[in-house]
Order: sequence, then structure tokens, then C-alpha cells
Amino acid sequence: MIRATAEIEIAEDELQWSFTRASGPGGQKVNKTATAVQLRFDVGASSSLPEEVRQRLVRLAGRRMTVDGVLVIEARRYRTQERNREDALDRLVRLIQQATIPPKRRRPTRPTAASRRQRRVEKEHRGRTKRLRHSPTDPEE
Repeated sequence: MIRATAEIEIAEDELQWSFTRASGPGGQKVNKTATAVQLRFDVGASSSLPEEVRQRLVRLAGRRMTVDGVLVIEARRYRTQERNREDALDRLVRLIQQATIPPKRRRPTRPTAASRRQRRVEKEHRGRTKRLRHSPTDPEE
């Protein structure tokens, strides 16, 4: 079991791992070893996540989420498969922890009198600047 938060634990059989050769520098070593890690987590089918956390996770994942509702995390930052596995798992846990925090509700506010006055002053100043750009014989004035 992988503990994401105090309440959420993910069974290891819900995670699918695949390994590929990483791109980039490294010479012969990188061409013959599969150190890049792809972690797949089926968010829609997971029984470990509460519904509201699942919905926020889908929204947070963005382009990392497939059409089928599978979260795909790729890790190739490190030279060893073990460190890339840890990195992918850490990123999944951080994403789930972030999804457990409910968003703050926006309280509608109105602009203060001072900010309205300042906006008016800036508009007048900008208008004055633009008027000075016209030639004195310009018929538009």
C-alpha cells in the first residue's frame, strides 16, 4: 500500500509500470538500458479515491490524463530506473495530496474608492499622452 495522505492509501496493484529507453545524453549506456519509467494510474477505476478528490485530480492532471481516465506520469530525470520509479511515485503522491485540498471559495468584492480614483487618474493621464501625439492642425481634435 502506498500512503498518499492519512486517509488515502493506494494499492500497488492499481499502478502499472512500464520501462523504456530514455532519450538524451548517456552514450551506449542510455542506448541499452531501460531507465525511463512510465507510471499509469486508472483514476476512474480506483476504489482508493473519494469522488471529490477524483474530480479535482482529473482537473489537476490536465494533459497527463488520457481519454480513458488514466493518469500517465513519465519520469526520466535520473540515470537509474530505481530513482525514476521513486520520482514518478513521488509526483503521483504530490498530485493526489494537492487534489485533497478543496479550493477556497471566492468572496466577491468591489473595488475601493481609492482604486477607482487611481484608475480614473491613470485614464486621464493616458488620454493626455495620446492627445499630445496629435498634430495641432489635425482635424480630429
